[in-house]
Amino acid sequence: MQTGDNAPMPQRIGVPREVYPGEKRVATVPDAVAKLVKLGFAVVVEQGAGELADLSDEAFVQAGATIAPNAAALWSGSDIVFKVRAPTSDEVALMHEGQTLIGFLWPAQNPDLMQQLAAKKVTALSIDALPRTLSRAQKMDALTSMAGVSGYRAVVEAANAFGRFFNGQITAAGKVPPAKVFIAGAGVAGLAAIGAAASLGAIVRANDTRAEVADQVVSLGGEFVKVDYEEEGSGGGGYAKVMSEGFQAAQREMYAKQAQECDIIITTALIPGKPAPKLITAEMVQSMKPGSVIVDMAAEQGGNCELTEPGKAVVKHGVTIVGYTDLASRMARQSSTLYGTNLFRLTEELCKTKDGVINVNMQDDAIRGLTVIKDGEITWPAPPLAAAPKPAAKPLVAVEKKSAHGHGSSGPMPAKTLAIVFGLGALAFWAIGAHAPAAFLGHFTVFVLACFIGYMVVWNVTPALHTPLMSVTNAISSIIVIGALVQILPPEAGTNGRPDALIQWMAFGGIVLTAINMFGGFAVTRRMLDMFRK
Repeated sequence: MQTGDNAPMPQRIGVPREVYPGEKRVATVPDAVAKLVKLGFAVVVEQGAGELADLSDEAFVQAGATIAPNAAALWSGSDIVFKVRAPTSDEVALMHEGQTLIGFLWPAQNPDLMQQLAAKKVTALSIDALPRTLSRAQKMDALTSMAGVSGYRAVVEAANAFGRFFNGQITAAGKVPPAKVFIAGAGVAGLAAIGAAASLGAIVRANDTRAEVADQVVSLGGEFVKVDYEEEGSGGGGYAKVMSEGFQAAQREMYAKQAQECDIIITTALIPGKPAPKLITAEMVQSMKPGSVIVDMAAEQGGNCELTEPGKAVVKHGVTIVGYTDLASRMARQSSTLYGTNLFRLTEELCKTKDGVINVNMQDDAIRGLTVIKDGEITWPAPPLAAAPKPAAKPLVAVEKKSAHGHGSSGPMPAKTLAIVFGLGALAFWAIGAHAPAAFLGHFTVFVLACFIGYMVVWNVTPALHTPLMSVTNAISSIIVIGALVQILPPEAGTNGRPDALIQWMAFGGIVLTAINMFGGFAVTRRMLDMFRK
């Protein structure tokens, strides 16, 4: 569509009400609407679209959106449609040629939907197909946003079904042990669950096929349980791969042991384009203590537990098995806010000219990965991303030669050079002492020793440790302040017991400079400590 001066007309973004049963989320929020309007777009929201997420139509209007009375009016009048769930057949029937659809489409699991959209000659961007290995794609990564919410909510559901304290309690009525929680899979959802369970005081254990996440588990307060079998489990793109039969046997043995010991199991294991792997067998469920809980976050893809019933919470063998498929939707307002922000960031990438018109640039790796249908042609799957070039090898020989001559090395001074420096220093000290007054010699000795201590304490410290050692330098600075105060008013110096004006001003300058270092050091140290506070 063109205006009279050949400039493209701003496109309309439509946000329909989700029709999937039990879905409470909405694809954008008023805050994101205001930002989309600033990009030049017109935003239309279906009446009542945000009602289940506690977002009123009035709030959308105040942010700059208009309200469509029904779905037919919204779909027919929109150039771009933001959705959460994949569209139904009825919604696809409302689409028109040239329209752009953005949402969770899951092309691998929905081949029929792909054919229906292609027949409509639309462009479809599946937010779940985003190449997650691209660092600049993180701001658009809705899978991570939703997984974080789901992981937190899984712990809330587990606590609701458990019927006991998560943290240990010692009361007059007796001692209550802390709950033991085992989390299978330490991706984004698993890590969110680990953090939530640990903050409630539970003893948290976790396992993942990717060994590199062990440090992340520990940093969140959990214990990483390793499978007694060596095999790399990273499948690329931030996902795990299908493991060998030998690894799976060792993993089942470990899970069986954890099932007997733990009160709560939360499973998060998914493999792209494949059914969820079965990790918890019926025998493991039978071995769990009565009153235990399993939260199966992979229920929508078949579940990690053999006894999971998707969409339901059931009790089998005395164990509550929670198979809800709408964990993120159970925190609809929070999920909608995060998802709306992800779609806004994606729109920024699609509309870099800020004129209200998107450009699906197939040369952009992130956009190419997202685009599953372009103008009616199925473009999924995207070609694999080119591997990043390896950095050029450093000339090790040249470095070694420089180090051999004492240049370009950050290590300690060679012994021969150090002996020469100390010898020359001793000769200079003897020459000064032979001709200087006795009072000067005492002050000079203190000065030399201070320089030596400063060199050994500060200069020889690895630069990477300078900030953590700021408190030590603060203490040294305090000593400098004391020395400067003594120089300002020593009882024996100058006329009438006062030092010369030059000495006073030099001491005052030393106090000012040292005070800057002290307070700056304390400020930096405090900021570092705040990073580790919750």
